[in-house]
Amino acid sequence: MGSSDQNRAEDAIERLRKALDAETQACLDVQRKLDRANAEFEEFVSMAAHNLRQSLRDVASFSQLMAETNAGRLDSDAGVFLDRIQDGAASMQSLLADVVDYWATGTDGQQSSPTDMEAVLHQALLSADKQITETSAVVTHDPLPTVCGDFEILAKVLHHLIRNAIEYCGTPSPRVHISARRAGVDWVFSVEDNGPGIDPAFQSRVFGVFKRLHGKEHPGNGLGLAFCKKAIEWHGRRIWMESLPGAGSTFYFTLPSAD
Repeated sequence: MGSSDQNRAEDAIERLRKALDAETQACLDVQRKLDRANAEFEEFVSMAAHNLRQSLRDVASFSQLMAETNAGRLDSDAGVFLDRIQDGAASMQSLLADVVDYWATGTDGQQSSPTDMEAVLHQALLSADKQITETSAVVTHDPLPTVCGDFEILAKVLHHLIRNAIEYCGTPSPRVHISARRAGVDWVFSVEDNGPGIDPAFQSRVFGVFKRLHGKEHPGNGLGLAFCKKAIEWHGRRIWMESLPGAGSTFYFTLPSAD
């Protein structure tokens, strides 16, 4: 290769290097803007949630106070109106809590570490204690392993799955069983219920955001299973269900072993 050819090749390489440096810098600038926008939006969600919680507490508290201080003096319509206000406030509080949980999953401050799933289940059962007591549900489990995950996120996952199993059971004695089996480097967890099951035609919808297969006769806002999906995928694993009408439902999810 002559000197002129070599110079042209070196000039081309230099141009490519400068173009690559410029593209890399542009990507870094875009990433910084995205990080800043995400941080600002996270702060906005946090402040909005805080202010909404306070407003909802006021609505719930003062409607309850009105009902108590005017007991016996309100006509039947007024009593119904106050009940609707309190139910609406409770529903909005639940929705707000689930929205914040869904948004916050996978943000900074959450990390995987060795996590005892027995302790996770204990926390989930404490959260679901009122519902378990009111429905006389029976929740059983096999010995559960230690996995690599985030304790708080996984406690919410089990809480949602247990709550969902009890709510949609449709029998006087809901039964839920949690178990786990080893599969290579992962553990496969199952949450099995004795409910009516779900038609395969509708199973693909259950993990969608705000997707509900039932009407207003069942409480809930369509975020519980969507949260579970996002939470398990944040752990780098998957969640799915198996069900047949009349044969109950089983939700499965995988988590990496702590070994």
